[in-house]
Amino acid sequence: MDRRRLVKILALGAADLLVGCAGDRPKSVPPAVGPRPVVPPIRVVPDAPVPPQAAPSGGRLEPSGGLLEPSAGPWGSPAPLAVAPGQQQILFNAPGATRQVALTIDDGFNATAVAGYVDFASRAKIPLSFAPNGMYRNVWNQHAAAVRSLIKSGQVTMVNHTWSHRSIRTLSDATLRAEVERNDDWVRQTFGVTTRPWFRPPYGEHNERSRAILAELGYSRILMWSGSVGDSMMGVTAGELIAAARQAIQPGAVVLGHANQQVVVNLYGELERLIIQRALVPVTVETMFMADLIAR
Repeated sequence: MDRRRLVKILALGAADLLVGCAGDRPKSVPPAVGPRPVVPPIRVVPDAPVPPQAAPSGGRLEPSGGLLEPSAGPWGSPAPLAVAPGQQQILFNAPGATRQVALTIDDGFNATAVAGYVDFASRAKIPLSFAPNGMYRNVWNQHAAAVRSLIKSGQVTMVNHTWSHRSIRTLSDATLRAEVERNDDWVRQTFGVTTRPWFRPPYGEHNERSRAILAELGYSRILMWSGSVGDSMMGVTAGELIAAARQAIQPGAVVLGHANQQVVVNLYGELERLIIQRALVPVTVETMFMADLIAR
């Protein structure tokens, strides 16, 4: 490998360590655990996005199967239990020394990548936490039965990432509530579970006002990340993904990935090898933070 190539890979791994969802990055909120990263923004254009779906008439999403409990909130979601002051946490990594690692997968506009991650979870029996956007439901709904099965077995946790992946800092109070509730309504109808209390902010952006609204809606865990597999940049190569993954896959890490590029299908085997070689225990975010969640 020539020197320029080596420098590029090393630079990418460092820059993408905490870069997410098409440029997601932790912002100016102190983390609950671990250091607060400062990373310059990287904004990219999706390779093959699914067109956003318009809201159905009457303001409800049509069920994709199964029964829902009685609803009382926006978009047909149950009225949530508000989070008590001081109970909301911003999570970057595991709360203590552990061999656990949590792989989290956001967005989902690439059909090959989504199918690959669902198959990877089923085949390798490695737990994953999915944070899909409902605007990509045409892709995700194809895997509803498989994801429901993985959720039932405790192998998948669902996280709210908003309906259309807009920065929640820029949304009005009413729009933010609608984005969050609509996405949760879709997840419940499609996959049979609520996303509460887990919320991952698009681009990693949030502030006191948006967190207060999330708390009102029952989201007590703001899920950030401590490392990334480096797939937020369009045009990234399999080799670059693997180099970033080797830096990110560490004990206690919450690792950020995306189901947005076909190239990520080359990463699954390396993720499995790294977990085995480093004697790590893959878990969902629910498992990683369960003791803390119960204690509160």
